Amino acid sequence: MSETSASVIRRFRGRVMGLAVAGTALALTAPLPATAVTGQARAGAADPVSVLKYTAKERKGALAYWTPARIKAVGRSVDLGPTGPKAKPYRGTPLKTVGRLFFVNANGADTWCTATAVKSANKSAVMTAAHCVRRGSSPYNTSVDMVFVPGYSKGRMPYGTFAVRGAATPRAWVEDSTDDLAALTVDSDKKGRKLTDVVGGQDIAFNRAVGGTVSALGYPATSPQRGEELLRCVGTAKKEHGTQVIPCSLSGGASGGPWLAGFDTTTGKGVLISVNSALDSTAPTKMYGEIMGATAKKVYDRAQKS
Repeated sequence: MSETSASVIRRFRGRVMGLAVAGTALALTAPLPATAVTGQARAGAADPVSVLKYTAKERKGALAYWTPARIKAVGRSVDLGPTGPKAKPYRGTPLKTVGRLFFVNANGADTWCTATAVKSANKSAVMTAAHCVRRGSSPYNTSVDMVFVPGYSKGRMPYGTFAVRGAATPRAWVEDSTDDLAALTVDSDKKGRKLTDVVGGQDIAFNRAVGGTVSALGYPATSPQRGEELLRCVGTAKKEHGTQVIPCSLSGGASGGPWLAGFDTTTGKGVLISVNSALDSTAPTKMYGEIMGATAKKVYDRAQKS
């Protein structure tokens, strides 16, 4: 297993002070990867999973760094234009499992993605996009000061903040910018409680046939929400470009948000089958997500056994 500590990465670059608009989630390419970030050295080519670790000191620093004032400021630092017509405010049972993932990206900019607590052996696994964790095909360009805030809504953080202690991605992302998904492992909260003991976890499925109705959720940096409110697209998944796609106008900041099959707004439960990865344009009408197969399962297993 190849592992890299974020403390090693810090020696290669300093943080850019202040907020950078360009840093905010969902970096657009064509299919445009959804937000942010990082890299790790090649090693152990036989291992399909690459792992980034954060030290106890770094995790403590991340929790101190993301104050309510900083969280409020990062949303105000960027406006990606009007929210598209296919993205609607989520209305239903409050989703404890879905939240904002705050971090400092490889450019040194404060930014965020979306992430989801899932059922796992260690009760501490969170799914998001690989580009939120590290920049593809660019070792040592990794995100730091990463925290997960489940159930975030308009400044409210009812379930607290969880520091990320480890991030697993496919090695294919590290080396070739393919297979854009990640599984994080988070610390317990200040009371010593495991993540899914606090908020529950969505079911997760692998090797599922593409198709059926999917709900994609995220916290885009579009107006008027600008990351403060969870938005949702609903559509039928189809295969395209070796991935799956649904009609959706979520944009930057929604990167890493869940694709939930069989989603019930009354219970807030579904089955996570992918995450927001890429857009079709800067005025999006489509959202792309990976088809989660054997490698995705290995990434998830690495996180849930950590």
